[in-house]
Amino acid sequence: MRKLFNTNFNQEGVHMMLLVLRVAIAVFMLVHGYQKLQYLTSGAPIQFMDLFGIGTTASLALAVFAEFFCSIFLLLGFGTRLAVVPLIVTMLIAIFMVHGADPFDKKELAYHYLVVYLFLLVVGSGKYSVDYFISRNQSRRRR
Repeated sequence: MRKLFNTNFNQEGVHMMLLVLRVAIAVFMLVHGYQKLQYLTSGAPIQFMDLFGIGTTASLALAVFAEFFCSIFLLLGFGTRLAVVPLIVTMLIAIFMVHGADPFDKKELAYHYLVVYLFLLVVGSGKYSVDYFISRNQSRRRR
């Protein structure tokens, strides 16, 4: 019973759950990004929100970059903190611009993504990532 309320961290468990969280959220977002990538490359006329007056094609391309390519980086744990920044911006745009007038239930999924991306921005990718191997190799070279 004492273990149930123990607040000490099991380091291996934390690293494993960071891997699970990173891979899961990346795969979930890749589904959205892949659909947008197909739409962008289909040659069909693009009907997408024109963000900040940059044009519908550029706005869609930015969404594809964030949702597809940054999700691949996130999946690998490569540049995780940098990769989540465009994803955070994309979720903020989804919450406040795309679904700004919608009820909470329409924004809820974007809020879920946003919370996970903010967590990964602060915590990083964990031990089971490309980032870990890069930082480990860099610390060896400094010695």
